[in-house]
Amino acid sequence: MKTVYIIHTGGTISMKEDKQTGAVAPDSQNPLVYTTPSITALANVIVEEAFHLPSPHITPNEMLLLSKKIEEKAKQQIDAVVITHGTDTLEETAYFLDLTVHADIPIVLTGAMRSSNEIGSDGPHNFISSLRVAISDEAKGKGVLVVMNDEIHTAKNVTKTHTSNVATFQSPQYGPIGIVTKQHVLFHHMPTARDLYTVHKVNKQVLLLKAYAGMDEQIFNAICDMNVDGLVIEALGQGNLPPRTLEGIRGLLDKHIPIVLVSRCFNGIAQDVYGYEGGGKQLKDLGLIFSNGLSGQKARIKLLTALEQTSDRSTLQTMFLK
Repeated sequence: MKTVYIIHTGGTISMKEDKQTGAVAPDSQNPLVYTTPSITALANVIVEEAFHLPSPHITPNEMLLLSKKIEEKAKQQIDAVVITHGTDTLEETAYFLDLTVHADIPIVLTGAMRSSNEIGSDGPHNFISSLRVAISDEAKGKGVLVVMNDEIHTAKNVTKTHTSNVATFQSPQYGPIGIVTKQHVLFHHMPTARDLYTVHKVNKQVLLLKAYAGMDEQIFNAICDMNVDGLVIEALGQGNLPPRTLEGIRGLLDKHIPIVLVSRCFNGIAQDVYGYEGGGKQLKDLGLIFSNGLSGQKARIKLLTALEQTSDRSTLQTMFLK
């Protein structure tokens, strides 16, 4: 029987709904404690509550703590890891772990859209499904995975697409890499590559902006006066910006602040195609870094980790093409 390291971090999966007010909040005891006995028939489990936070409270420091805990526990011959997490920032934690955990064991994150005492609560089912995926022999070598609603997604591609639907987690453009049935865990494809970085701290200040019609230089000028280490912009279309942003962008580049460009579209990638003022070709020539299909929030996580290795623009561009 395999040994699985289970880490609880908080989130809706560990909360209860107040029946009088309707407010959902952390309970005095994690309700998944009551589920733990039912999973001991599947695996030997080591259970730890790393912290008890709603996911909007989680920062890269908590993500790094999880990464270090997994690396340390992996030295003790565990076979897999399951992490329960709030859904709002689950995809960012998953991707951070995908970039930073070197241990070659399955790591699965899961959460819930309905609290433990709501009708149709999805937490216990997602939790058990994640454990089944984690102990599956086929889960190894596929990077960090997210299991929700009987689907298996990669950390790099998955995103939360709906505010409340239990089927919120999707992988636009690529789809899930597997499914969980009553009897089997079935993978139908796998990622071809994975980036790994050695990170001991996450002290960089990286901001994320979304482009919009009529955007100008003001926000960029304000950022230029701040102590920032990097910027990610969700650009328009294939990677274009309104022309009035250019003055502010040049100011940031003059201060050697790396700027990563992604698209605000959730399908496709940013490319240096258009040659007009503010078009992708001009932005690439100015020195902006184009990312190969990451969302804004994922690109920010990657830039946070990459800047712990280097601030060289050409090296960063190579990293973001992967």
